[in-house]
Amino acid sequence: MTLPFHSRLTALLIAAPLAATMPALAQQPASAPAASALTPAQITAFNKAVTDFTAGQTAQQAGDNAGAVAKYEAALPAIRTVVQADPGKIDNVTFLANVLYADAAAQASLGKVDQAITLFGEAAPHWRKVVEAKPADAASRNVLAGMLVQLGNQKLSAKDAPGADPYYQEALALARKSVAENAADKVNKNLLLSALIGASQTGSDPAIKTEAVTLGRAMVADGSIDPVNKPSIDAMTAQKAG
Repeated sequence: MTLPFHSRLTALLIAAPLAATMPALAQQPASAPAASALTPAQITAFNKAVTDFTAGQTAQQAGDNAGAVAKYEAALPAIRTVVQADPGKIDNVTFLANVLYADAAAQASLGKVDQAITLFGEAAPHWRKVVEAKPADAASRNVLAGMLVQLGNQKLSAKDAPGADPYYQEALALARKSVAENAADKVNKNLLLSALIGASQTGSDPAIKTEAVTLGRAMVADGSIDPVNKPSIDAMTAQKAG
């Protein structure tokens, strides 16, 4: 009913851009309250992490995913340290969330799905904080919803439907909010459809499958469906017809 997990993961990451690139605090950590507890060496490392992140973005945009991974992996320890020093600094949390997401995207493009999923698992709590702090930021909300769908897909591919369902349900709530704000947006609709497709396979509510098929058919008809969602809708439609 669905595409292979690797194909779905790669398609999502290629389609979804970063919600942000650089936090304001990253360029002046020594003046931030969180940085007052850091050693000079840690501050230097954080400054270098900003440089590494920028280089990783440049490499990734040029298609050099291996180079991007090397830069992101080099940057992550120092950024984690700063966030651990003051988890309440949302700019630094956003920075860490974005680096983890960018690293996952590069890893997935290299076919390293397990690494990408591990990064998603680490990133999700940080993205939840970002979405909670910035409820009007649809881009961050959509990144989190997309990651949750992929975490659910990974559980489902391992035949763990009970483990997958909470991810899909959380993604559904986020995607419904985005669609309520902008129902014409193709990304919003496809995120909702992806979450519905997943939830239809993990829950017992027939209304979810009906909603997925109805929405999917409408999106096939108007050409707004993403190729990654179409095979599932085709299969579900045929199943329903049968």
